[in-house]
Amino acid sequence: MPVTHEEVERVYAGAIKDPAKAPVGLFKMAYEGAVIATSYAEILLSQALRLYGPDAAVGYPDTAYYLPVITALSGEQVKKLGELPAILNRLRHQIKEPLTFENARLCGEATLYAAEIIEALHYLVGDEPKVEPWSGFLPDPVVRQYGIKLVDWTIPGQAVLLGQAKTSAHAKKLVQELMGMGFMIFASNEIIEQLIEENVKIGIDYIVFPVGNFTQVIHAVNYALRAGLAFGGIPPGRRAEARDYQRRRVRAFVLQLGEIDEVKVAAEFGAMFLGFPTVTDQVLPEELQLPDWYMSHPDYDDIVQYAMELRGIKLAKIKIDIPLNFGPSFEGETIRRPDVYVEIGGGRGPAFELVRMVDLQHIQDGKVELIGPDIDQFEVGSQVPLATIVEIYGRKMQEDFEGVLERRIHYFTNYAEGLWHTAQRDLCWLRVSKEAAAKGFRFRHFGEILIAKFKEEFPAIVDRVQVQIITDESLVLQEMKKARERYRTRDNRMRGLTDESVEEFYSCLLCQSFAPNHLCIITPERVGLCGAVTWLDGKASYEITPTGPNRPITKGPAIDDVRGMWQSVNEALYVGTNRNLEEVNLYTLMDKPMTSCGCFESIMAILPETNGIMITTREHKGMTPCGMTFSTLAGMVGGGVQTPGFMGIGKSYIVSRKFITADGGLGRIVWMPKGLKEFLRDDIIARSKELGLGEDFIDKIADETVGTTSEEILPFLEEKGHPALAMAALI
Repeated sequence: MPVTHEEVERVYAGAIKDPAKAPVGLFKMAYEGAVIATSYAEILLSQALRLYGPDAAVGYPDTAYYLPVITALSGEQVKKLGELPAILNRLRHQIKEPLTFENARLCGEATLYAAEIIEALHYLVGDEPKVEPWSGFLPDPVVRQYGIKLVDWTIPGQAVLLGQAKTSAHAKKLVQELMGMGFMIFASNEIIEQLIEENVKIGIDYIVFPVGNFTQVIHAVNYALRAGLAFGGIPPGRRAEARDYQRRRVRAFVLQLGEIDEVKVAAEFGAMFLGFPTVTDQVLPEELQLPDWYMSHPDYDDIVQYAMELRGIKLAKIKIDIPLNFGPSFEGETIRRPDVYVEIGGGRGPAFELVRMVDLQHIQDGKVELIGPDIDQFEVGSQVPLATIVEIYGRKMQEDFEGVLERRIHYFTNYAEGLWHTAQRDLCWLRVSKEAAAKGFRFRHFGEILIAKFKEEFPAIVDRVQVQIITDESLVLQEMKKARERYRTRDNRMRGLTDESVEEFYSCLLCQSFAPNHLCIITPERVGLCGAVTWLDGKASYEITPTGPNRPITKGPAIDDVRGMWQSVNEALYVGTNRNLEEVNLYTLMDKPMTSCGCFESIMAILPETNGIMITTREHKGMTPCGMTFSTLAGMVGGGVQTPGFMGIGKSYIVSRKFITADGGLGRIVWMPKGLKEFLRDDIIARSKELGLGEDFIDKIADETVGTTSEEILPFLEEKGHPALAMAALI
C-alpha cells in the first residue's frame, strides 16, 4: 500500500507537547523567509521570461530528472521556462497563517521549490557552474557513484553545513570529524572559504561537495531526492512516499553555523519537511527551538554527535588505530606520481592479495605479521614487492566466499586517506602517498585496516582474522606461486557452468568509484574484466550482501543469441551506467561491446590489416601492433566508454567458449605478448583442439619476438597459415 500524507505526518506528532510553548517566533521566520524566497524567484523568473521567452529550455546538466525537487515531489517534468510560473504560484498559495509547525513545513517546501527554480535560472543565463572548488549542481553520475552507499548506509548519513563556523579551525574540525566517520558532506556559504583557508580536502573525490552560496544549498536536497528516485523505486510525484523514504533511508541533518536569518530558517524547515532536523551553533532562547527538530547546541566538541543522536544515527564501527583519516570520503582520491612515496604492483613488480579460509587452530585473531622491510625503510619512489595474505576463520565461512572477501580489499584500502588501490589478485596496484608516510603510516596499519573492516562488514561469516604482509621479494615470489594455484582452483570450479545452464547473470559495480558509468556483466563463461570476479563470486557476494556490488540479472529470452544481447541485461546496463548506455552485446568486440573501467587484466584491439585481433596485458610494457602501448590503450577504453573494436577483459575470458564467438572466437587472435602465451598455453591448446584449430594454433599467434607492427607480423601469419586470414572480414 502507498504511504499516505497522514502516515508521514505522524512522525511530527508530539514535537510540541504544550501548544502554549510552540516556537511561534521560529515559525514566523519560516513564513517570512518563504515569502522572501518565492518573491525573489518570481522576480528572476519574470526577468527570464522577458529575456528568453516561455519556450526557452530549462534544466540542469547531465540529469534524467529535470528539476529533481519538482520531479520528485509533484511529478512535473519541467522542460520549458513557461511551465514554471504556474508551479511557483501554486507553492506560494501554501505559504499561509496561522503560524503552526505544519504550516511552517509547508513554507519550507515552498522555499525548496523557489530555490530549485532560482538555481535552474542561473544555469539558463549561463552563470553556472561556479569555478572550482564550487561544485554547483551534482550530475546523475555522481548520484549513481555515491547514492547507493548513502541509502544502504555504507555512507552513514548526509551532513549539510550551512553558514559560517566560529573560526576556520572550527570548520576544519567539523569536516574532518564527519569525514572520519564517512559522512557525505554538503557545504554552502562562507564555510567553503573557511575550508579552503585551512587546506581541507574538498570536492567530489572526497564526498565533500562545496555546492555554493545562498540558494545553491538546494543541491543537497535535489541530490537526496534523486537517490530516492534512483534507488528507492519511488515514482515521480509520490510526494508522501518520497518524504517517507527520505526520512527512513537518507539519514541527513543540517548544521546551521553562524547567524540565522529568515531565508535560512525557511530552507531548514524545507529540510524538516523531508524529515531532516537542524542543529545550530547559535545560542537560541527556548521560544526559537523546536524539540527534536530545531535545536541549539553551541559546543563544537560534540555538535556532530548531538546532531547524529537527534537524527538517530548510530555507528557500530570498530575503532581503527591508524594515523590517517579513514572512511568512504576518501575512496575516490587519486594519488599522482609526484605525490607517491612507494608504489606496489601494477605490473611494475611482484604483488598479490589472497584471502583464504583456515581452521580455528591455525589463526591468532588480530595478529598482523610483517616479513621484510617496512614503508619507512624504502627510499622515496621505490617499487615495493608485496604479498597481502588475509586468513579468516568463521563458523559460517565457505571457500566460495574467499574471492568475494578478497575483492573487498580494494574498497577497504581506498577508504584510507593517502592510499590508492586498483585491480585484484596478482595484478593489484597500490600507491602510498608521501603525506601518508610522513604521518607514520606503516604496513601494520594496512593489516589493522583489513582486520577491522572484515569483522565490521561481514560479522555473519567472519569471526577471526589475521594478516601476513610480506615485502621480502624472494618470499613474495614463492608465495605468489601458491596464490596462483588457489586462483586457478577457484577458476576451475567454473568450468562446468555455461551461460545457457543458468537462469541469471550478475552485475558488478565494484569499480564505479573510479568509473561511474561502467558496469560489468558477469556470466559463467565471461569473468569480470579484472579477472577476479567469476559468476560464482557474484552469486556468493549477493548471498552475503544483497545490497553489495553484485546483483542478479534474470536472463529471460535473448534478443540475439549470436551477439549475446538480452533485454534484461540492457535494462540493468541502462540503470547501472547512469542512463548513458542502452544496449550491450556480450559475445562480440565489434558491436556495442561491454564497457571497461580501469582494472582490466588485458585489452583487445582489432588489427584490420590482419583481419584479426591482438591482445596485450598490463605486464607487457612494450609497443603493440595497433601502434599503442597498454597504458595508451587503457586511457582510450577505460572510464566506462563503449568502444567498438577495443575492449578490456580478464585473461581467462580468452579461453572461454564464449570468447567473441560472434566475431570468430579464438581463431581471430593474431598477436599477444609471449608472457601471456606461456601463461595460457595449456588452455589455448585445449580450446584450439575443441574448435578444430589444431594443436599447433598457438604457434601461429605472433608475439613481440616476431614483431610489434602489423607490417612485421603479417608475413609470419601468412607463412603459418593463420586462420584469421581466411575468415570473413571483421570490418
